[in-house]
Amino acid sequence: MTTLDLDIVRQPAEPLPRYDLVQRGFHWSMAVIIIAAMLIGLYCAYQPPGQATRRFLLEWHKSLGMTALVLIVLRIAYRLAKAAPPYLDRLGRLNHAAASAAHLGLYALMLFMPLTGYWNSAAGGYSLPFFWLFQWPRIVPVDKAASHVAEELHLWGAWAIYGVVGLHIAAALWHHFIKRDHVLDRMLPRSR
Repeated sequence: MTTLDLDIVRQPAEPLPRYDLVQRGFHWSMAVIIIAAMLIGLYCAYQPPGQATRRFLLEWHKSLGMTALVLIVLRIAYRLAKAAPPYLDRLGRLNHAAASAAHLGLYALMLFMPLTGYWNSAAGGYSLPFFWLFQWPRIVPVDKAASHVAEELHLWGAWAIYGVVGLHIAAALWHHFIKRDHVLDRMLPRSR
């Protein structure tokens, strides 16, 4: 068989169940926001404190993090109202359990990271910006010890989210290019 023949054979016989436009919008916009925040945070972690470029980038990092927090709350509410589409092919018990655990971990980290980032900044007496439009209210008292705890939690959470996001991307690519089982296609727009 030629490559073209293999592509024809692997096309689903029935219409492919897909996430709706809102679910895909949440997924891809949050992917861009979170990866940008991760890259900015990683870069800033290796810059000297007090440097103007670092402060400027941290304002972006915080703004992106709070945007992700608002979006994840909306995304969870929408996800509870609208179930995920079924898989075209059964994943198998172990694969399904791993996917469920990874998604649960991603959702937990998408809440954990902006909350610990907010806690670190608020308790540390630092700015709480939203893209230079306004400052978020400071709902925790300034407390340097609490800020240090939040900073440590945020740092450990950063390593966790790097790992989980990396695994998520690797799994999506594995399903798409190796297994060719249409798992990633559920989150992509329909091809013409």
